Amino acid sequence: MTGPFVTRRAGLLALPLLAGCSVLDRPYVETLRYPLQPARPAAMPVAMPASAVRGGRPRRPTLMIRGLRAAPGLDARGLRVIRADGTERLDPYAEWVGPPNELVEEQLRRWLAASGLFGGIVAQGTRARTDLVLEGEVTALEADLRDGQSRAGIAVLLLAGDDGGGGRVVGQWAVIGRAPLPASTNPDGPPPGAIAASGTEALAGALTALEDALRAHA
Repeated sequence: MTGPFVTRRAGLLALPLLAGCSVLDRPYVETLRYPLQPARPAAMPVAMPASAVRGGRPRRPTLMIRGLRAAPGLDARGLRVIRADGTERLDPYAEWVGPPNELVEEQLRRWLAASGLFGGIVAQGTRARTDLVLEGEVTALEADLRDGQSRAGIAVLLLAGDDGGGGRVVGQWAVIGRAPLPASTNPDGPPPGAIAASGTEALAGALTALEDALRAHA
């Protein structure tokens, strides 16, 4: 009885070793990480400071930006591709450097600060006077192979701040930026670097559209 028992035990012990060999033999694939930092076009208008306006002008409002939420499916870092057949793919080895909604929020702050539309851009929890409050959601950040474009979408509410408005809705917009994708015969689309660059360009378009919408309230 000891012979078969020993033989069987030895065979069972060998199984993990064999499984371990298959893992060790798997080739290492480096994960690529891409920033999401759209460049503001130099030709875009910048609001003039109040001191430069003849006759004076009331101070520019202070804007609070609350954290942008992520729409379902947009909380993952992997580059998101919609294939020609409509199926979705998250690249396991190519991703943004952070959660997309957090990266878009950071770039929204930088973009609006550079616009000169507001006297200040502050974060939630500040004790500074807040005239307007912006909150919203990142609704799209994807490469769509069906039309050969990347899309970046943001939906926002603009609310009255500390002026006694009591959170009254001042404006509501859903903006989408688009950018072309390079042609590719790969069913998963062009290389990750091209997808990330196209997504960044699409976000620049969305931020431009949002700035234009907010201009009337600055």
